[in-house]
This record gives sequence, structure tokens and C-alpha cells, in this order.
Amino acid sequence: MGDLTDVEINAALEHGRVKKQSESRATSVRYDRKAGHIIVELSNDCIFAFPPRIVQGLGSATHTELAEVELVGKGYGLHWEALDVDFSVPGLLAGLFGTKAYLARIAGQTRSPKKAAASRQNGRKGGRPSKRSAV
Repeated sequence: MGDLTDVEINAALEHGRVKKQSESRATSVRYDRKAGHIIVELSNDCIFAFPPRIVQGLGSATHTELAEVELVGKGYGLHWEALDVDFSVPGLLAGLFGTKAYLARIAGQTRSPKKAAASRQNGRKGGRPSKRSAV
């Protein structure tokens, strides 16, 4: 790889300045035990809150463990040392609370009147049909 020119370096620095101003970064984070939410204050003066029970790796954490959250990466990440859990702030803002497999598993656990009615109707028919092996 060749040496970077002053023009390339200046362009990269300017790109970083623009990103710093336009992207949301966390300026503070805390666990609000009473509300049961992680509260993230952002560099654009917005506040983002989420319940830890929906986040992979935080669902069974104690109040003490949840309170030990810290900012990392100049506000682009949240880290829980004792839990070995890390999340990016932009990812959380986009609704990425875990891996695809974790989110699919959580979605399958969702209770709704429609799912409950379908389950009752299926039960009246004798339940889920048994799997037949392909022979």
C-alpha cells in the first residue's frame, strides 16, 4: 500500500468530522432500576431507552450487573464487563437487540390474541400433526 497523500489524509479527517456531527453517539448511559430501562443520552440531545429483557445477554442480568454499563468507543458502544456484553449505539437505535437467531427465537415467543386463538383452534383439532418421515 502506498503512502497517503496530504489530500487523502485531509479528506479522511473531514469525513470523520462530518460523521462526528451527524451520527448519534452516546454521551451518557445508565440503568434506571425504577423504570427498568437502560437510558442512553445521545449527542443530538435525544434520549433513547430500552428494556434490558429484550436484549441478548441482558435478559437475566441482575440490577447490579445492569447498572455497571459503560460507554466505549467514544460513545459508539455500550459495554457490560461482568456480563461480557457489547452493543453498538447505532445498532441499538436501529432495533438490533441481538443476533438474527436470538431475535427470531424472541419473536416466536410473542404472545398475541391471534396466536392464542390459533393455538386453541389447533388444540381442538388434536394438536400439532406428527411429523412423518420421508421413506
